[in-house]
Amino acid sequence: MTITWQPESAHARTRLETDAAALGLRRIEIPTAVGTVIARVGVAASPVATVLLHGAAGSWTTWTPLLRAAARRHDPVRNIVALDLPGWGESPFPSDGVDIGRFSEAIREVVTQLGYERWDVIGHSLGGALALDLAARFPDRTESVFLVSPSGPAVFDAVRRPLRGGLRLPGFAGMLLAMRILRALGDASAPLLRALDRGGLLRPLSAPLFASPRRIDPSVVHTLADEIRPRAFLAASRAAAAYDESSWRGIRCPVRSVRGARDVFVGPDDAAGLSTLIRDVEETVLPGAGHFAAVEQPDDVLRLLRRASV
Repeated sequence: MTITWQPESAHARTRLETDAAALGLRRIEIPTAVGTVIARVGVAASPVATVLLHGAAGSWTTWTPLLRAAARRHDPVRNIVALDLPGWGESPFPSDGVDIGRFSEAIREVVTQLGYERWDVIGHSLGGALALDLAARFPDRTESVFLVSPSGPAVFDAVRRPLRGGLRLPGFAGMLLAMRILRALGDASAPLLRALDRGGLLRPLSAPLFASPRRIDPSVVHTLADEIRPRAFLAASRAAAAYDESSWRGIRCPVRSVRGARDVFVGPDDAAGLSTLIRDVEETVLPGAGHFAAVEQPDDVLRLLRRASV
């Protein structure tokens, strides 16, 4: 089922936070089977963690507007475990490459080493696909799944069948091409992205990610310049092509999903595709948001998250 959400109010610019301590979190390093994983964690107040999984063009900072919105409402997110996925942020690229199943096992290792027995998992984009895999692999430990613009059937089709899939998702096809060009540049790609940012060109280039690019806070674009990882993005695309999403039939918990009405990375039939695999799934569409709904409309995403929790 798909629901169109009525936004609460007009949305001001939302800044990304890079200082974990400012949000009451601490930075930790945890060894896993795929290498060291860097996470920002809160105080453990119950046996159920809130695991935050970012997408293929981000890091833990993707979630900071949502966390700030919760703090403003005096309704903080509890038991936070916000990861930098292996290959993104401060977590090194895994020696065995990107594999969705191995990543889920590493997430389980992180959460259990922190002393949690179960988890609610929130995933954006690639992190959404990981959240679903985690729930399918560990159904007895997963209490709920909340997705923000999850990578789903349309993205999988685009990486498996580039011509047909690219016609369905031209925005994703363009991003994939850009990542291939940046990967070919090797070590020169990072300085190039920073130069584009300094010159004011990265904002228009990243415009397809957002419904209203001019309203995006400069910190979001600056952070994109630092967090885009072409090698990891392309490796994740190959992992998606090889992944068997039929495993999602093993999910037992409720799944709630939100996407922006102007999200160019989610196919119009994705919700229907998920409903054929997952018993209890519901999608909400946010007008005026793109692929980063939790950045563009964090208060509305938070309201949906709380409604799903109830």
